[in-house]
Amino acid sequence: MSNFSGSKYAVFGLTTCVIALLSLLANLNPPLHGDEPTPAGEDSSPAVETTINFSRDISPILSENCFSCHGFDEASREADLRLDTFAGATGEDGGTAGIVPNDPNASELVARILSDDADMLMPPPDSGRKLSAKQVQLLTTWVSQGAQYSKHWSFTPPERLMPPKVKGVEHPIDRFIVSRLAQEKKSPTQRADSHTLIRRLSLDLSGLPPSVAEIEQFEIDAAADFDAAYSQLVDKLLASPHYGERWGRWWLDQARYADSNGYSIDGPRQIWSYRDWVVNALNNDMPFDQFTVEQLAGDLLPDPTQQQKIATGFHRNTQINQEGGIDREQFRVDSVFDRVATTGTVWLGLSVGCAQCHDHKFDPISQVEYYRMFAFLNDQDEPSMKVYGPNVDVELLKQDFERAKSQLQDMVDQSENVDAVSAWAEGIDAKEKEKLGKRTAQALDKKPSDRTLDHKRSLFKAAGDAIDEKTREEFERLEKQFNDADAKLNRTATTLVMKERDEPRKTMLLIKGDFTRPDKEVSPGTLSVLHPFEISSDRANRMDLARWIVSPENPLTARVIVNRIWLHYFGRGIVESENDFGLQGSVPTHPELLDWLANRFVDGGWSMKDMHRLIVTSHTYQQSSVNHDERFDPGNYYLTRQQRLRLDAEIVRDVALSASALLAPDLGGPPVYPPIPDGVMGQGQVKRGWNTSKGKDRYRRGLYTFKFRATPPPSLNVFDAPDGLSTCTRRNRSNTPLQALTLMNDPAFFEFATSLEKVIKRDGLITAFRRCTSRTPTEEELNVLIKMDTLNAARTLLNLDETITRE
Repeated sequence: MSNFSGSKYAVFGLTTCVIALLSLLANLNPPLHGDEPTPAGEDSSPAVETTINFSRDISPILSENCFSCHGFDEASREADLRLDTFAGATGEDGGTAGIVPNDPNASELVARILSDDADMLMPPPDSGRKLSAKQVQLLTTWVSQGAQYSKHWSFTPPERLMPPKVKGVEHPIDRFIVSRLAQEKKSPTQRADSHTLIRRLSLDLSGLPPSVAEIEQFEIDAAADFDAAYSQLVDKLLASPHYGERWGRWWLDQARYADSNGYSIDGPRQIWSYRDWVVNALNNDMPFDQFTVEQLAGDLLPDPTQQQKIATGFHRNTQINQEGGIDREQFRVDSVFDRVATTGTVWLGLSVGCAQCHDHKFDPISQVEYYRMFAFLNDQDEPSMKVYGPNVDVELLKQDFERAKSQLQDMVDQSENVDAVSAWAEGIDAKEKEKLGKRTAQALDKKPSDRTLDHKRSLFKAAGDAIDEKTREEFERLEKQFNDADAKLNRTATTLVMKERDEPRKTMLLIKGDFTRPDKEVSPGTLSVLHPFEISSDRANRMDLARWIVSPENPLTARVIVNRIWLHYFGRGIVESENDFGLQGSVPTHPELLDWLANRFVDGGWSMKDMHRLIVTSHTYQQSSVNHDERFDPGNYYLTRQQRLRLDAEIVRDVALSASALLAPDLGGPPVYPPIPDGVMGQGQVKRGWNTSKGKDRYRRGLYTFKFRATPPPSLNVFDAPDGLSTCTRRNRSNTPLQALTLMNDPAFFEFATSLEKVIKRDGLITAFRRCTSRTPTEEELNVLIKMDTLNAARTLLNLDETITRE
């Protein structure tokens, strides 16, 4: 491993692994389940507030420690004690009374959490759970104050409020953040420098680094008028077609997109038209409510367009089992299970899938409600659909095809040479037939009356001297005309879509989730804990579900989506458990900000670009990632600074492509096959080929790399790209030596280094360094690089921690 001696910017590898481990140790015990982040050096058990807030203070404690045995799920409830409702906790529902409101001394719950007897203590010692002193105090005080219950915070509509007034702070996001920092006696970090900001913004909005010319121009413009220059840069990046690629990958993770069927056979599939639909929808800033409706129910819109049908590929991204001997109904049902769970996670931020076999143990979601959701996604066929270009008149293609077919049919049926061809066919012996090929042999084996157009075409092609030259030329002309029309109409790309059945399936509650054990029939419906459900016809369908999900009355969807957008800019959501807004989820670190953003999202027409612009124009986003405050906030829960984030797997590739001047910026189209290490495709059950792309396809963005679920490209896999087996709402960011080895030795990255070497020879080391990191090297760094040969300098630059990190 190379290293810059004395430099804070180390070559990526083992050094950063150690740093990552230390960082991880420093960030243990995040503020989950009722505990606020505690500043270093302060008492970890602050005094309990005068008034207890059930949703914020008590519900997380009960959910974490009590609900698995005393919660919503009646089947697993012990001692007939229910603690998730007031009536259950007080015995008003006929069960065991665990709480006497206003009297902690008479409350069994308080006695149990204070007990010194291991047989009486709750939670039981063998459960692995133990309440902290602060949690015990909170519960006791809550009971003494009347044990008031309230609906979980995420199940109530976002509160409408104004950002707090903070002197000298104008941006609404900053007013929320700075107000909270003031309470904690902290202050935000200064704004990052210009080269850091243009790189950060470019990577976050387009997934590509800025060019050297763009950096230089921005620094000049920012020096004259920073706000104007920055605003123009934001608008330029949001208007870039590469914005849709960057944020399309974010959505495709949640859609569990890949280019193969999964399971052990893992055969390739065509569904890239859905990927392109996502990219185009985001580039056009399709309102998120429409974005949702088209993916869940585009085929049910009035006179749906081809693109709206393609959008329904969202739920065709499920795996398909192609093994012999399987029960196809079992795996069809498994696909629907996946669709229900994915819908709940992606749009509602709830683990709805946990109610597949029984009532949810923590959240108020019954098994019956699960199968009512299941019913929406159980009434579809799963066809493959031909895809045509945006300006193609399909009806005209059909007419051209039928005309060409008719003319060719007339030729092979009525030509003067028909009898000669028939005579030739009759005279072919077995030995000669073997030489004519399989298709012609099949045609010869048919009775003349049974021969199809394809059979007769084969015979005309093979008849040779039996056909006169004029007839042969006319046949070849008609044959070409037919093949061209056939290719345009019938041999175009396909994609997987959803299509509502004419006759709905019966949906039965499945005992313990077993498809062979149906119980009672259920009709489509939603979760009663949320807003009311309205249907537009006698039987509810996916359109009704989609509209329910994006209803302004839904307390979850807008919160969930803005929280995930926030996560991508700061490395952590306002709700850290971005895939769980239920009772087991994290408490929001800035609940008022989350509600304000959710309302802004809906009121602003569900514009995702507006949300991006709002966040990136805040000082909170523009802060330096270098800590400046001695009262250090190790987890950065208060957002005293920005967060250094290792780039996503595809963007690691994209940065290297861009830095080495190889990037082919074309958008869309079929997936490509960049170089991968030898032997990769022999690792699965079925050994598949990998026909490495040539020309510009070799250098397309990582988004377009063909991805087998069972054997993903190693350079993506090692940098934590999801496998596409299930929805991914947050990527892991590991730090391993394998990543450094990939950057040094993977065939694609070695090729990038070879091209970057040419940049060094042509434009110099400083320019190459700036292409990789967006900044000018220090004299010390430059001296280290100069001592290397140019190829190793190039490999080192692509392997820098700074090259694959967004500051």
